[in-house]
Order: sequence, then structure tokens, then C-alpha cells
Amino acid sequence: MRLNFRHSFFFCRIEAAKCPDVVVAEIDPKKLKKKQTVNISLSGCQPAPVGYSPTLKWQREQVAHFSAIRQPKSDDEEGWKKFCLGEKLYLEAAVQVSSDDSEGIDYVQIGFPPLLSIVSRMNQATVTAVLEYLTNWLAAKEFTTELGRWLYALLACLEKPLLPEAHSLIRQLARQCSEVRVLEENKNDEKVSALNLIICLVGRYFDQHDLADEAT
Repeated sequence: MRLNFRHSFFFCRIEAAKCPDVVVAEIDPKKLKKKQTVNISLSGCQPAPVGYSPTLKWQREQVAHFSAIRQPKSDDEEGWKKFCLGEKLYLEAAVQVSSDDSEGIDYVQIGFPPLLSIVSRMNQATVTAVLEYLTNWLAAKEFTTELGRWLYALLACLEKPLLPEAHSLIRQLARQCSEVRVLEENKNDEKVSALNLIICLVGRYFDQHDLADEAT
């Protein structure tokens, strides 16, 4: 049976007439009086187990070092080299290894990794400047894992189209990586893969095709 608008409206009024004007919810007062337990932690961090906590002296030293080098100015080449590569590599000195494992990792000595929280705060001028400092380091020193991580992260931060100084810089970087690669005796060395990656990104991603390795 087909219903037109008038029939539909009529049945709706019948349904509405059957509904009470006021609906009262039945709530058991006894349940409201029952005490409810809510666990809220106000203590902050969990205390370190015995032997896990670093000494107060170590904590103060790390805070002092980190405060001093947390944000080197863009023109502070030596400061950025220490920050990225660590004082151990920069000063070519041995790290004093503590016999207490609770001392933790000394990033001042080994260098801070290129964390997103660090590189995301760099503007293009700083990215280009630090990339230049590390490229200069590569030309004078050696290629290391720490250096490779930073070079990759800085390349990832470069915006396209490239500024003229960045364009010249990444070409210099690729050429320098190729010179380091030639000196590697073992083709299976992980350094070779890292160097290949940087050359590939400069040549293929940043459109410096004359610097890219030929396809094999």
C-alpha cells in the first residue's frame, strides 16, 4: 500500500500521541552513594631502581655542557662540529669511560644525534651553514657513522628549489664523498654504502645528474 504525505503525517501524529510527555529515568540512589576509587599519580617520574640513577655530579655536568652547546650560533663552526661529532672526535682524544654503567651516555663526548627535535628547529641558513662545516670536516678528516647521519639529516632539511649557496655546497659534498670512496679498499664496507647514498641523493634527488653514478 502506497502512503502519501498526508497519510504519513497522520501516522506520525498517532505515534507521537502514544509517547509520554515526560520520561523519568529510574536511578538507584544507593549506587550514587557508593564510593568510587580514582587513581591519580602526583609523584611524577618513577624513582630509579637501586644502581640505575646517575650521580648528581654527572647530572650537573651534563646540564652545564648541554646548556653551553645546545644552540650554537649559525656562524660558530667549531661549536657545531663539537655538537654534531662530539668532543672525542673533535679533539681526537680518548673518552674517559666510567666503570659505573648508571652514568649513562655522554653525548657531549660522542656527539648529539640529529634528532628531529634538533634539526626541525634549524632554519635554512643554519642548515646550509652546518652542512658546510661538516663538509669541510670531511675534506680534512675522515668519514664516520656520526658524520654520515648528520649529512643525511641536513640534506633532508634542505628545501627545493635550492638557494645558490646550497646548490654549490651539495655539489662540493658529493665530490668529496666520491674522493673518500676511492680510498676505501673494501667495497663491502658500510662506509661505501653511506657514501653512495649521499652521492645518489645529490645527483638524483637534487637533480645534479652530472655527479650521479652511472647506472649499471
